[in-house]
Amino acid sequence: MSISDNTVSEIKSRANIIDVIGRVIPIKKAGNNYKGVCPFHNEKTPSFVVSEQKQIFTCFGCGATGDVIEFVQRYYNLNFSQAIERLASEYGIELKSSDVNSGRRNLLYEINIEAAKFWYKSFHQNSNKGYYYMQERKIELATLKTFGIGYADESWDSLYRFLIQKGYDAKILLELGLISESKGKYYDKFRNRVMFPIINTRGKIIGFGGRAIGNAEPKYLNSPENAIFHKKSNLYALNVTKQDVGKEGYAILVEGYMDVISLWQAGIKNVSASLGTALTENQAQLLSRYTKNVILSYDSDNAGRSAALRGLDILYKEGLNAKVLHVDDGKDPDEFIKKHGKEAFLRLVQDAMPHVDYKIDAAKRKADVYTEGGRVKFFRDVIEILKGLSPVEADIYIKKISRDMKISEGALRAELSGTVRPAAAKPRKEEVKPTAEASMLEKNLLKLIITDMSYYPKIAPYTNIFKDSAAKILAAAKEIHEKGGGMSGIVPFLDYLEDNEIALLREIDQNIPVEGMEEKIFTDCIKEIEIGDLRKREEELNMMLTLTSEEENASQIEEIMKEMTEIQKMIRGLEGLQ
Repeated sequence: MSISDNTVSEIKSRANIIDVIGRVIPIKKAGNNYKGVCPFHNEKTPSFVVSEQKQIFTCFGCGATGDVIEFVQRYYNLNFSQAIERLASEYGIELKSSDVNSGRRNLLYEINIEAAKFWYKSFHQNSNKGYYYMQERKIELATLKTFGIGYADESWDSLYRFLIQKGYDAKILLELGLISESKGKYYDKFRNRVMFPIINTRGKIIGFGGRAIGNAEPKYLNSPENAIFHKKSNLYALNVTKQDVGKEGYAILVEGYMDVISLWQAGIKNVSASLGTALTENQAQLLSRYTKNVILSYDSDNAGRSAALRGLDILYKEGLNAKVLHVDDGKDPDEFIKKHGKEAFLRLVQDAMPHVDYKIDAAKRKADVYTEGGRVKFFRDVIEILKGLSPVEADIYIKKISRDMKISEGALRAELSGTVRPAAAKPRKEEVKPTAEASMLEKNLLKLIITDMSYYPKIAPYTNIFKDSAAKILAAAKEIHEKGGGMSGIVPFLDYLEDNEIALLREIDQNIPVEGMEEKIFTDCIKEIEIGDLRKREEELNMMLTLTSEEENASQIEEIMKEMTEIQKMIRGLEGLQ
């Protein structure tokens, strides 16, 4: 089979040469490189050098040299295609023939380049809302040019007409997510948005992110997954910042495009961002190409802290050293650095909390360590953390926890080794973790019901917002309520739910705080639902406008505009109350 160039590039991107070689021969860090005994000739003094940054090996004894594919060919005595197939299988990469797919992928890259040029020109040549928005955000012209920032105007089909005139097929534009289709009519997917090209580390434009100007939803809109855009395998701006990541010896990983741009402009250039998704193993592997040290700078709210905990585990499993910082003034790095400057942010970096310390601190936040029950819960959580560490790491943290929490090292070591068990205790059933996600809106409303069943009739009219496992929990609440159940807590639900729903219910009960704020949370949730419904209707009306002829249906357009005005007024009113 003929292998496409893009498949070869993807393999080289995913298969870190250090990992591939390190699995079969011992190599040790030596300066910026790794060194070991050459597997291709007999030698006693190591002369086999591997460069992680350049992704090549060289033996100064026998002259063997090449990339990761060449090494696999030589070591396993394979031809090129066999080496590609072996690596693709190990890294879960689908093999594609170069005959059709390579040419088609190049076409997709070409179209993305044309779209990026179109939006860039619109941003830089005309007075427009996008340019003024970025000026308000204090982003300088040189920075805008570095990141290729563009502007998608308010027209419904300006990009569509531009690309069609260049001869591109509408079906391919749909696949790339540049346009949408309704009832046979095409219109631009990105409208009145600042456009952020998403470029992989090989310099290819693989997708776009669009930031709405004003109150349009969603605030950020990304290209859909397609043949060249895989969110879980790429990071924003690493194409620009990878050299600085290597130079500084660590990467700062933030949540948003603007966080990256503002930090970069302020002189902190070793920064990147995930693409609207939780950090993935593929993204961690990509980062490990350039550094072994990562600092997560996520929002300090519950969602940000949860994301940091998940990210820490993923980075740790991939062999990366991870820390977390939360800005203490301003809700995100963008705001903080504009207010306090580079040096203040670097002090936060200096004080970032290491992986294990952060997880222990998070466990302490969840438990009331000033009560006996809270301390027991805290120590149980800590034992789970310690189980995931190496013996040396565990020893260090046992001593630290013992000192800080006034508990004997012996008790912690005994619990960790499993020597302490209640007499005649039954084996503990492995905890079932929820496999289905629920939105924060669903979780907050369900927590209100768990806390006080009298909230059920108030929430019941909004059943349409509950999906999957959350919907099953709500259905259980209905049965409990109809049978006159007024007991709080999760116990009444257990007879009605499967293990997965129970796991989600427990997670909600343990991690969603509402005590003392029930009415405010309820009011905020209902407001969020109402705003969502209004925005959905606004989008429907927008669609109707594009499909209605001004000449033939002037009165209908007037009615639509009247309703849209009323909806926008209602949205502003609701948002003003928040």
